[in-house]
Amino acid sequence: MIVAMPRGFWFALCLAAAPAAGAAPPAFAVTEINYLLDSLAASGCEFYRNGTWYDAKRAQAHLRLKYDAMAASDQIDTADDFVNKVASGSSLSGQAYEVRCSGRAPMKTREWLSAMLARYRAQGAPHAMCGAPEH
Repeated sequence: MIVAMPRGFWFALCLAAAPAAGAAPPAFAVTEINYLLDSLAASGCEFYRNGTWYDAKRAQAHLRLKYDAMAASDQIDTADDFVNKVASGSSLSGQAYEVRCSGRAPMKTREWLSAMLARYRAQGAPHAMCGAPEH
């Protein structure tokens, strides 16, 4: 449950969570990224990567490893970075990742995760107060 707080509170929280040079992504970004990864794992969807469909738990594990490596090298500052740099496609083949849920047509993982992130933020997540780009 997200509690409504005065705008100044979220601004102060965002300043406190802002990354220093060489630091991990800010706490609010890590929360959003974990939400996306956990939602993918629980989705029951299939994940297409480099010519093969994988179950959602394997997709989560792959994206977690890729995220951890990119975050450690200061390439991820926001959940949007995660979607665009980690979860959208293969860094080896250049092919886009896809998600297929409940017999529906596959869609690009970037679109699927961006929609999920937008719904999460619309529920009142504090990210919107931090000045990061919104979808």
